[in-house]
Amino acid sequence: MILNTGQRTDIPAFYSEWFFNRVKEGFVWVRNPYDPQRVTEYRLDPEVIDVLAFCTKDPGPMLERMKEIRDFRQFWFVTITPYGKEIEANVPEKSLILERFHQLSTIVGKKAVSWRYDPILINECYTPERHLNCFEKMCEALQGYTESVVISFIDLYAKTKRNFPEAREVTEEERAVLGKGIAAIAAGHGMKVYACHEGSDMKKYGIDTNGCMTRTVLEHALSITLDGLPKTKLRENCSCLIGNDIGAYNTCLHGCRYCYANYDQETVRHNAALHDPRSPLLIGHLQKEDRLVKAVQHSNLSDMLGLGL
Repeated sequence: MILNTGQRTDIPAFYSEWFFNRVKEGFVWVRNPYDPQRVTEYRLDPEVIDVLAFCTKDPGPMLERMKEIRDFRQFWFVTITPYGKEIEANVPEKSLILERFHQLSTIVGKKAVSWRYDPILINECYTPERHLNCFEKMCEALQGYTESVVISFIDLYAKTKRNFPEAREVTEEERAVLGKGIAAIAAGHGMKVYACHEGSDMKKYGIDTNGCMTRTVLEHALSITLDGLPKTKLRENCSCLIGNDIGAYNTCLHGCRYCYANYDQETVRHNAALHDPRSPLLIGHLQKEDRLVKAVQHSNLSDMLGLGL
């Protein structure tokens, strides 16, 4: 199975102590966001977890303890954008994240860490021309530390509209300029570009539009073969192997205005205050009315050529 840590919050940046405690104890409890009294227990065991996937804006808090998860096959996304504090309020300086990307890549291998330059938003400050300029500088800084970069354009979810009302859709013309430019720049720095849930219009520029965490991507990154996977796609126009996620919505403290996972910052602060690094749950503790169920877990590995570590 694939176990994801980054669809709902940023565990490496804010909850790494809790995560390593869960690895040490060998299990984690996850509250269902749509049925809050249902809590699922997952074994944290590389015998049943084929891929442990991370998505973070700052891997730094985990770097000194990476030996504790070296038995897991890991695939990492690290998001680095050009935005300042007016959009990403609590994200560390990008120069620091670039350095930490280098360190992470050295530990897990450049195939197993992918750069995310997303979401791409356009306004008077962040024009297509500025994006291409910033993208090229970041490519130069990351060349040799990754083989892939993922892009997407801002989606105006209900939460995004509420927290970032001035945001707008990226136009077709802007998408074309950026897609063509990004593909050319990335190719010049030895990187393949993947579009995340953007349909097929980027394909004509040489961008892979099948998904950013597909079977092909993971097998290449980790030198493994996966069999017996679900035949149906979890999302339309996307072949990614999303997996089960151990995070919780409304808990990420980066304060990004475009975020789809946070209702508002007051809710985030309230939930973060309930976090206990010793609890099997990311937020709070098991309650009397909760129903604890054990997940059915099994490996889909048919062949393993190496861990990539």
